[in-house]
Amino acid sequence: MQTTSLRKGVLAASALAMGLTATSAALAEWKPNRPVELVVSAGPGGGSDIFTRVVQAALTKNNLVETPLIVVNKPGGSGSEAFNYAEDNVGSPYKVYFGTQDAYVLPLGTKVNYAMKDLTPVASMVFDVFILWSNPKASGINTAQEFVAKAKENPGKVRVAGAKAKDADETVVTLVERAAGIDLAYIPYKSGSEAAIQVAGGHIEANTNNPSESLEQWKAGNQKPLCVFTSARLTDKTVVADGMSWADIPTCVEAGINVKDFVQPRTVWMAADVPAEAVAYYTDLMKKAMDTPEFKDYTTRNVQITKFMTGDELKTFLAEQIKNYEKIYADNNWLLPASQ
Repeated sequence: MQTTSLRKGVLAASALAMGLTATSAALAEWKPNRPVELVVSAGPGGGSDIFTRVVQAALTKNNLVETPLIVVNKPGGSGSEAFNYAEDNVGSPYKVYFGTQDAYVLPLGTKVNYAMKDLTPVASMVFDVFILWSNPKASGINTAQEFVAKAKENPGKVRVAGAKAKDADETVVTLVERAAGIDLAYIPYKSGSEAAIQVAGGHIEANTNNPSESLEQWKAGNQKPLCVFTSARLTDKTVVADGMSWADIPTCVEAGINVKDFVQPRTVWMAADVPAEAVAYYTDLMKKAMDTPEFKDYTTRNVQITKFMTGDELKTFLAEQIKNYEKIYADNNWLLPASQ
């Protein structure tokens, strides 16, 4: 009897070990066998679109994927269209969503058709800094001090463009208003690239943008960086335009606007109820993308802060971010009653 029981115990243990091994193998070996959509919560040319296409190119050029990666732009509803699409495709391992803080900020101040429970966080890969830009030729604004002075002389009439409403760009504009004691007119566009074009064309006095979204306009002489929303100056001393480097841009605190360390994460998501093995696959894929020459060149060129977060670290970060934005939204009277 003891021998029989022992044999049964050994067999049960072996079966359990084989099951665990099979599960681990499944997590490691799952791969898509048809095209994958990379869904962007912004229009073509904006920061999120550029980010997504860099990831697409990095994975494709370095043979890190065997199936086509198709970029799909869904900028409608300030980006909520992309995450509504996730809510419509629960469990699909063939759709990966790219955005910023928009995924968790939009439900705070806008009536959308999805909630955070409809999304599975995969990774946060880099942080973008924010810069206040103007077109001196059209606006006569050459410095952040001149920007504040003009706004004080013309309450509510100095127009500042940005990507989307009640998102990062408009949020930082409200922080500038509060810090400098000014009243600005915020004009939302579908993407940062559209906002940059408006400033470059002299239709808007200023915009808040990530470096990538206004870089080409700066090189073309149609925009100038006034200040950066970080606590310390950027470190890249490579001359970009007008004899200036990123390191030459004063911080907004230096320029008299007490707003610092306002940065934007570049985030990757999947829909709810996706297979765990698919999440593991894409998490590993995003990490591999970050190690490619294409991605490293992208982060250097756009003066980004590289920090890969996933799992519990990412969940903790998201919880802190949501708490911070809830306070800002409450101060701005943007917070929906259901979020209060």
